[in-house]
Amino acid sequence: MIKRVYIETPLGIASITANEQGITDIIIVENAVEEKDLEIPDFLEEAAIQLKDYFTGDRTDFDLQLHPSGTDFQKKVWNELSKIPYGKTVSYLDIAKRLGDPKVIRAAATANGKNPLWVVVPCHRVIGSDGSLTGYAGGLWRKKWLLAHESPAKQQSLF
Repeated sequence: MIKRVYIETPLGIASITANEQGITDIIIVENAVEEKDLEIPDFLEEAAIQLKDYFTGDRTDFDLQLHPSGTDFQKKVWNELSKIPYGKTVSYLDIAKRLGDPKVIRAAATANGKNPLWVVVPCHRVIGSDGSLTGYAGGLWRKKWLLAHESPAKQQSLF
């Protein structure tokens, strides 16, 4: 049975979907659809809490029961993404090298773009080899916001 919960984030409404095995996807949606069954499994509620904590700056990593759907290769890429520390970035080439073959850079980039677990599997931490903010399914402005949010050097206001 599939369950879903919506939360407000600084970047839009996030939909968190789960089945009996765990969280299957976290995506940004245009509109929240009211769910008929209000019973939310504990691990889905925990995902909402952890995401809210991330956005308030009270959490830097996630401890969730995940169950995304994808190919074996995609899952390998997402596993590598999960190893990128909070506040750090790597290049698409770095990911390909971690997979054991620099020639899979395009396939790794494609798998990165199909990441179904927004923020929790931090595909936003992957940038171009030249440091550019290349490609992001949620829009480059969201990627820029997320990287700034995770930056150890926070800009302080003078007023």
